[in-house]
Amino acid sequence: MKKTYQRLPESELDIMLVLWNGTPPMTRPEIEKVINTKKKLLTRLESKNFVEVTKQGKLNLYTPLVSQSDYQAHESQSVLEKLYGNSLKKFVTSLYQGKKISSEEIHELSDFLKELEDGEE
Repeated sequence: MKKTYQRLPESELDIMLVLWNGTPPMTRPEIEKVINTKKKLLTRLESKNFVEVTKQGKLNLYTPLVSQSDYQAHESQSVLEKLYGNSLKKFVTSLYQGKKISSEEIHELSDFLKELEDGEE
């Protein structure tokens, strides 16, 4: 029987990634040292023009320069190209492999595709 797990919040997932990628068992200071090095990621995001940093007193304030929807669109296109040979049909098929698709979901997808088609004309 397949074991099910709770979905972890991002902060807890970060700790699990440290444990999975490290050499367990690890002490709290070892884990915290790795987690604290992740703060360098903000500097990298700034250098890649993903965030803007402004100083307010002793604090650094970070503002995203790339919207989540723009990034998701870019990543979605990349996954579609790399993993599914740009085939939307293969992609959708993999999402529902072995699962029953409700008629409501089929109609939603059909309506969406119709809207896209009408928009191109």
